[in-house]
Amino acid sequence: MSASASAIETARLIGKAADDKQAEEIVALDVSERMPFSDIFVIASAETERQVKSIADEIEEQLLASGRKILRQEGRAAGRWILLDFSDVVVHVQHGEERAFYALERLWQDCPSVDLELPEHPGRDAVSA
Repeated sequence: MSASASAIETARLIGKAADDKQAEEIVALDVSERMPFSDIFVIASAETERQVKSIADEIEEQLLASGRKILRQEGRAAGRWILLDFSDVVVHVQHGEERAFYALERLWQDCPSVDLELPEHPGRDAVSA
């Protein structure tokens, strides 16, 4: 079983919102075969706590505007790793240091990536899932 069309659409909205706030290394992984509670993990990073919070705020605002509700969130106070749970899509916005240390892409490397259809930015790094 792969991610639902609805989850892919949600992930693309999340990716666009993160990209609008200049998030780095935005990737989406289809975890539907390994996780019973979610279809896709979206991972993005930034180099400051303020930017991590700004990215998370933009994602939440854009998804609320599109009628999607957040179920829960964690980590907003510290701004080092903010988790946003939209049920079928879980978002991890991480400070660059946390991203390197926890290496979520490596933990989920056997999961296929989801094309977020984002524009390329020559100045920003991309991670291949």
